[in-house]
Amino acid sequence: MTSPLDEKLGSTSLAAGVVSSFKKNLGIVTVGDLISHYPRRYAKRGELTALADLEVDSSVTIVAEVLSVAKRSMKAKHGTIFEAKITDGKGILTLTFFNQAWRENDLRPGVRGIFAGKVGEYKGLRQLAHPDYELFDDIELENPLATDWVNKPIPIYPATSTIASWQIGKAIEAVLVDLPPLEDPVPQDVRSDYQLISFARAIELIHRPTVDADWKSARKALRFQEAFVLQSALLQQRAELRSKATPARLPGTLAKAFDAEMPFTLTADQKLVGEEIAMDMAGTAPMNRLVQGEVGSGKTLVALRAMLSVADSGGQSALLAPTEVLAAQHLRSIVATLGPDVAAKLRPTLLTGQLPVAERRKALLAAVSGSSRIVVGTHALLSDNVGFFDLGLVVVDEQHRFGVEQREALRQKGTTPPHVLVLTATPIPRTVAMTVFGDLDISTIVELPAGRIPIESFVVPLAEKPTWVNRVWERVAEELEKGRQAFVVCPAIDAKTPDPEADLTVVEGPAAANVNEVLDSLKANPLLAGKRIAALTGRMSSDVKDATMRAFAAGEIDVLVATTVIEVGVDVPNASAMVVLDADRFGVSQLHQLRGRVGRGTVPGLCLFVTRAEEGTIARERVDAVASTLDGFELAQKDLELRQEGDVLGSVQSGGRSSLRLLRVAKDGELISDARMLAAGVLEADPTLARHPALREALARRLDETEAAFLAKN
Repeated sequence: MTSPLDEKLGSTSLAAGVVSSFKKNLGIVTVGDLISHYPRRYAKRGELTALADLEVDSSVTIVAEVLSVAKRSMKAKHGTIFEAKITDGKGILTLTFFNQAWRENDLRPGVRGIFAGKVGEYKGLRQLAHPDYELFDDIELENPLATDWVNKPIPIYPATSTIASWQIGKAIEAVLVDLPPLEDPVPQDVRSDYQLISFARAIELIHRPTVDADWKSARKALRFQEAFVLQSALLQQRAELRSKATPARLPGTLAKAFDAEMPFTLTADQKLVGEEIAMDMAGTAPMNRLVQGEVGSGKTLVALRAMLSVADSGGQSALLAPTEVLAAQHLRSIVATLGPDVAAKLRPTLLTGQLPVAERRKALLAAVSGSSRIVVGTHALLSDNVGFFDLGLVVVDEQHRFGVEQREALRQKGTTPPHVLVLTATPIPRTVAMTVFGDLDISTIVELPAGRIPIESFVVPLAEKPTWVNRVWERVAEELEKGRQAFVVCPAIDAKTPDPEADLTVVEGPAAANVNEVLDSLKANPLLAGKRIAALTGRMSSDVKDATMRAFAAGEIDVLVATTVIEVGVDVPNASAMVVLDADRFGVSQLHQLRGRVGRGTVPGLCLFVTRAEEGTIARERVDAVASTLDGFELAQKDLELRQEGDVLGSVQSGGRSSLRLLRVAKDGELISDARMLAAGVLEADPTLARHPALREALARRLDETEAAFLAKN
C-alpha cells in the first residue's frame, strides 16, 4: 500500500505550472516533500518587522505597513516609477516598481502585508525593487474583535526568488485539504511517554497554527520523529551489516613480530583501541568502527597493525586517502615502518588517478591477483575496473573528506564483507557522531605519544594591530635561522580561485590572501632573502605535488606557501612554524587540523593566525577559540555552537543525514540520545518491524531518498 506521502504533486489539485516550478526551484516532487517543507519562522499581522535589522543584499520576508505612495516619470526614458514607503514605525524601506502604476490600487497608506524581495540600496536608502507581497484582509487592526486574527501566527517558509513564502503556504493549504490520515512512525507508547501529539496533528499545526503553542507542540513532535526515524535507520543498517558473515582475521606471525619489534611503547589509548579492533576482527561479523583521535595520536599505526592481521590470514587491505599527496606519503610511511623484508612480502602498492598507464596496469594486476596485500590509493580505488583477490579490510583515512557512499562502494569490492575501519583526526562531538556515524562503533584516542611538545598559538589581529604583520615574518625568519622550516597557508590559489579543498566562509572586504601573490611577496621580503621558498596547491599535477612535498620533507625548501592541501597527513618533523593568512576564512576544525602540521618533531611548534576580523565578530571568535586551546574535542563542540547546522554535517555525508529539517545536533543531543535508545528497543523486540508498519514505511522512504541522492551523483 502506497503512503499518501509518496504521491506525486502532479496528481494533486495543484496546477501543472506550480508543480513544475516547485520541482525545479525547491526540489519538491511528492506530497511528503511539500508538507515537510516546514516554516522557518512565524510572523503576526500585529507585529511589524524591525526594518533597521535588514542587511543589504539579503533576501527578506517582512511584515510592514504602507506609509506613503508616490508616482513619477522616468527622466532618461519613457515610463513611470511607482514607489511605496513601508515602515515598522521607526525605519522606512522603499518599494520600487517600474511601469506598474496600477500598484497604487493595492498599496494604499495604512494597509499592512507581507513583503518579500532582495534588499538593495539606491542613493543611500534601502529598497526592495519589484518585491512580491500579500496584503492582509481589510480588518481594522485596532478592532478588539480582530485580536485573534491579528495574533494568529503566519508561517514564513524558506523561499526562492521565483517562489514566495505565501505561494508555498497556499500550495500546502491545498494539499492538506485532501490529505488522508497519516500513520505515525513513532509508536503510541513512546508518544505518550514524551507527551507528543500525533504525526497528522503535528503536520496540521505546524502549517496552520491558531496560536504559538500550536506550532511549538508540532515542532516538538516532528523533531522527535526525525531523530527517531534517523536513529532507527542507522541502527537497522548497523544490524544488517553485522548479520553478514565474514572470515575472522586473527593476528599471526607478521602482526606478532611487528608488535615485538616496535621501537616505542604504545599509549594506553592505542592499546585499548587496538584491542577493540582485534576483538572485532576476531569475530565473524564485519567490523564497522570509527577511530577518532588528535593529529599525531597514532591512528595510522593502529590501522597498520590491523592490516597485518589481515595479511596473516592471506587477505588484503585497502587504504583510501583523500589526496594523492597523502596517499603517496602513507605508502612511503608503511614501507618504512614495515622494513624492507616485510614490505617485500606484502608488496604495498599505490593506486591513484594520475599514475602513468604502465604503472596503473601493474597496480591493478597486483590488487586483483592478491600479490599486493596492502593497496593505498585515492578515489581511483573506487573505479569499476579495480578489483581485489580477497579484500579483508577497508581503511578510510580522514573520513570527513568522503561520503558514506564511497565507503560503501569500496566495501562492495570484497567477495565477503570486509571489515571497515574509518579514521578521522577531526574530533566529533557525541551528538554529531550519533547522527552522522550512528552505524559505526566509535573508538577514541585522546592521549598523545610521550615527548610531543605543545604548540604555541597566537592570534595576529590586524584590525587592531596592523603593524604586527611585520613581526609575523620576523618570527618566521627567526625559526629559519635555527635551521627549521615553515608553512604559510592561504585560503586562495590566485586572485580569482579560492582553495577548493578549504572549508571557507564568505567574508566581505578585501580579497583573500592567495598563494601566487604571497609567494612573490615573500621572495621579495628582505627578511627572507636567500631562503628557498616554493608553492604547493591542489591544482598542480600529482608529480609536481609529490616532488614538492618530498623536497620540503628533505629540507630542500625552507618555506612552503600552500593551500589546505597540506591539511591532512603531511608529516615534516623539522617544520616548526605555521602562518595562516586570513585565518578567519577557515572553519574551527580546519584551523586545528592545519596547526597539527607543526610541532611534530622534537622542536616546539609555533602557529600564527593572521586575521583582519574585528573583535566581537563570529569570524574572530572562531580564530580566538582555536588559539586558546589545543583540545580538539573542546574545539569541536565550540565549532558546533558557532556554525550553521548544514555546515556541521556537511553535504558529503549522504544517506539523508545532512538534510536535517528540524533536528539540531548542537541543541538536541539529549533528544537524539533518547531517540536512539528507544529505537534500539523497538528494533530489538521487532527486528523486521512487522508490528510497526508506519516506521517500516518511513525507513523505506528514507532509503529511497538515499538511493536517489546517490544516483544523482553518478
